[in-house]
Amino acid sequence: MTERVVHSVQHLDLEKYLGLWYEIARLPLKWEDAHATNITAHYSLKENGKIRVDNRSFDNEGHPGQAIAEATPVDGEPGQLKVNFLPKYIRWIPFTSGDYWVLKIDDDYRVALVGTPDHENLWVLARDPHLPEETLDEYLAEARAQGFELDKLIRPVHDGRVVTDDLIEGADGD
Repeated sequence: MTERVVHSVQHLDLEKYLGLWYEIARLPLKWEDAHATNITAHYSLKENGKIRVDNRSFDNEGHPGQAIAEATPVDGEPGQLKVNFLPKYIRWIPFTSGDYWVLKIDDDYRVALVGTPDHENLWVLARDPHLPEETLDEYLAEARAQGFELDKLIRPVHDGRVVTDDLIEGADGD
């Protein structure tokens, strides 16, 4: 079987994309607890024009977690970014950024399908923690059409808990 090519969106308004997103579904990640809950990603514009990525969740034992990254738009490819989770002082090291491609997004920027061109990573993100099944099905159909295998799809629980700055600071003090 020929592997399908992944296509990012041809237009992405980064200003509209900024803000809080809830992780509705994803493929398994090496660095994220498969049982993590209340997973969010907050994107904000930095003074240098890059995007600050603030991912938060609770692990399977209820402990809060946070991962900070920096995303850089890819020149000439509006729906593609490079994301680097390394500490600030070593982000300059070449070849340490990962692909982050927006594959589908609705006109109101309420639901997004994000993936990587190697078909290894995939996320469905939404502005609300709960997404109607028919909307999720539509986005997963697009993922399948672009060649993603969804048999190991994870759907994290959103029960209303929020990883606040206070919780993060408290976790750092343990």
